[in-house]
This record gives sequence, structure tokens and C-alpha cells, in this order.
Amino acid sequence: MNPSPSTRRTLVKQYKDSVRPAGVFVIRNLMSGRVYVAGSLDVEGAMNRARFELNLRSHRNKALQRDWVAQGATHFGFEVIDRVKERDDPAFDRAAELEKLLELWREELQCTTDKGYNTP
Repeated sequence: MNPSPSTRRTLVKQYKDSVRPAGVFVIRNLMSGRVYVAGSLDVEGAMNRARFELNLRSHRNKALQRDWVAQGATHFGFEVIDRVKERDDPAFDRAAELEKLLELWREELQCTTDKGYNTP
């Protein structure tokens, strides 16, 4: 059953006006344990984009891309590890909060060392 044009317009507007969850995600090499940590104001969309880029062999992180091609997609896991807690405060800055979370998780997971794919 297809919605009427007015219902469809309303649904599209609601989707565009909705705030997508911001957060930090990790791509984990299940064989070596190496991790790639990234964040986005649309965390689910960013994970999907990373998976798509890896499958197309066009991901910007060449070491991650090289391992993806060599070991195969089945040896990698994708996981959202933290989300920005939204607040009603008008001074709340989602991007700044995301940067803080990203910094914390990159330090925690040591993704800029030989344990990770991120560059310092």
C-alpha cells in the first residue's frame, strides 16, 4: 500500500527534520585485533558509508583497506561504542561533544599505535 502524496510529504519532512544519533564507532579486525575509531553526527550513516567504501576499495585509510581486501569482510566487525547524550540546553554543541567522545575513545583503544589503523 502506497501512502498518499500528502502523507508521503509529511513523512519525508519528519525524516529530514529528525536528529540522527551522533556517536563513535569502531571497525575491528577480528583476526589481529586492530581497530579503526571514527565518529559522526550521523553514526549509523557513517558506518554504512565506511562499509560501502571498503567494499568498493576506496576507503581513505589505506592500511585498513589493505587488510579488508586481504582478509575479507567476514573478518571485520562494526560497532557503535558510544553516542552523544542529547540535551535540551540551547548552548549544547553536538559537534564539540562528539569530538570529546572521539578523543576519549581513541585514547582508550590506542588506535593510533600499532594496535590500530588511525594515524596520530
